[in-house]
Amino acid sequence: MPAGGAAPTGQLSGGGQLPREAGQEHRVYNISPYTGYLTKHDRPHQAIVDWIVRETGTDVWHTEPFGFMSADRDELKVYHTNEMHQVIGGIVERFVAGDKEPQVMNLRLMTVGNPNWRSNAHMLMQHVNVQSPGLQAWLLTKENAALVMNMLRSRTDVREVQAVDLITNNGQTEKLASTRGRNYVLNVKPSPANWPPYEPETGEIQEGFQIEVSPLLSVDGRTLDCVINANIDQVDKFVPVELDLPLPNNQVHRTKIEVPQLVSWRLHERFRWPSDMVLLLSCGVVASPERPQSSLPLFNLSSITGTTAGRADALMFVEFRGRASDNLTTTPLVPQIGSRVSAPNRGRY
Repeated sequence: MPAGGAAPTGQLSGGGQLPREAGQEHRVYNISPYTGYLTKHDRPHQAIVDWIVRETGTDVWHTEPFGFMSADRDELKVYHTNEMHQVIGGIVERFVAGDKEPQVMNLRLMTVGNPNWRSNAHMLMQHVNVQSPGLQAWLLTKENAALVMNMLRSRTDVREVQAVDLITNNGQTEKLASTRGRNYVLNVKPSPANWPPYEPETGEIQEGFQIEVSPLLSVDGRTLDCVINANIDQVDKFVPVELDLPLPNNQVHRTKIEVPQLVSWRLHERFRWPSDMVLLLSCGVVASPERPQSSLPLFNLSSITGTTAGRADALMFVEFRGRASDNLTTTPLVPQIGSRVSAPNRGRY
């Protein structure tokens, strides 16, 4: 703070006019044709802002040329170059001119004990480049996806998790999550009652599964952009450590603490594919500790990562099934929590 104690106030530049050295323009986009349908969403316009930032990256809003973006439920206000407005206009059109009805994204999770399932399925799949380490992705026609599914079901090392139909509005983010606490002996401290001389201090680690899906259709419904964000945190095991603690009679009190051995897996990718095809993701061969069965099949960690202390290839089929009103499905639904995926830092993602 300056010596006088007053905070810097900045200077009024350009006579109060916004910079226009790159030909920037201020435009207002009417987004109410989209947000007007989402009366149960608190901030439906945030999805439009998020998708614009995913397309443009964040750097264009914090570096030269000067620009800004602001949105409320009815309008999106943008000040930037004509080239940037062309990009933004294309994103806004997918919201306001696209399908307003709730859509169905079908997610199907499976584990395979051996990754050699690829040998028979290789010619049925189109490889897709990804950025996340250890992740593989393929596109399949719906017919080929059915063939691969049948191949997998014929194997004895496959565990299939019940499919989930995720109902979401175009561009919005839906979140599925389930976590639970695992207790362990974190520390041993002297007992205030003097007997027993020491008492355990317990800690807790949250483990579970979380997935966020944000699909955005093209105006004609033929192409789907989708951001998938998945996190798995597990305790593989607790490693015991023996402790010899002194007693007043010069003897030794033997006890132990536990050190958690954790297994975590992260996925945050944006995919684009024809809406009449199926996206198949392989999380790679991941740790598969034993777990009790969960009442929610999707969140049964043993189903996601196997049922033994070995390893399993975790697979996820992602299929767009169109309007919810056109899908008379008996597929069970799991709790859905509205959320949003944070935008990336740089570039398109």
